[in-house]
Amino acid sequence: MLLRRRAVPLLALALTAGPVLAGCEGEDQPEESATELLERAKQALDDAETLHFVLDSEGAPDTGTELVGGEGDVARPASFEGTLQVTALGSTIDLDVVSVDGTVYAMLPFTSEFSVIDPAQFGFGDPGELLDPETGISQLLAEAERAELGEERRVDGEVVREVTADLPGDLVEQILTSEDPSRPVQARISVATESGELRRVELTGPFFEAGTDATYVLELSDFGADVEISAPVPG
Repeated sequence: MLLRRRAVPLLALALTAGPVLAGCEGEDQPEESATELLERAKQALDDAETLHFVLDSEGAPDTGTELVGGEGDVARPASFEGTLQVTALGSTIDLDVVSVDGTVYAMLPFTSEFSVIDPAQFGFGDPGELLDPETGISQLLAEAERAELGEERRVDGEVVREVTADLPGDLVEQILTSEDPSRPVQARISVATESGELRRVELTGPFFEAGTDATYVLELSDFGADVEISAPVPG
């Protein structure tokens, strides 16, 4: 349970892409397989001390309390600072959130000071856990099934390779959410071919209703940036 009590909704953003590139490997060098690329992406993620992420969602319900977007920085071992967008009573509110060593703070609406909160009451879990190799994002890469290489593209001057795969629904339920854990979740994963850094994960599955697919997107950048996160003084 990471960015929400039962889910981390993410909006499917169109990948700004240039023309498909020719393979980077020489004729005598075997092409890196989809599994090998995901293994390299997992290692880069597990080695990262910090990163920046952007969340967005498509298909989230209008009712209930759900995390529908946000942006922030994560620092190892267990810190986060950013803004999370939450729906409540039919409206969307922005919460300034800080998490340090398992304690989550938020600046609630109509207040000017941080308070210690139970994030489950707002539809998300502890975002400081996203870099934990045992509970965080990299688990998804480790458990990908039927991985296949897709296109190479140039995005913002960087070559990325797409991998399509299925993720076990029960694992996604533990990390994000699923209303039907027996169904695999379709994943479209983009990895920077030179650095091996994970750039984008698009997930499609029964996240909110067993018979209806929704889409989550996670975009990552700024691996290893100089980020310092400290706990605020609660009001």
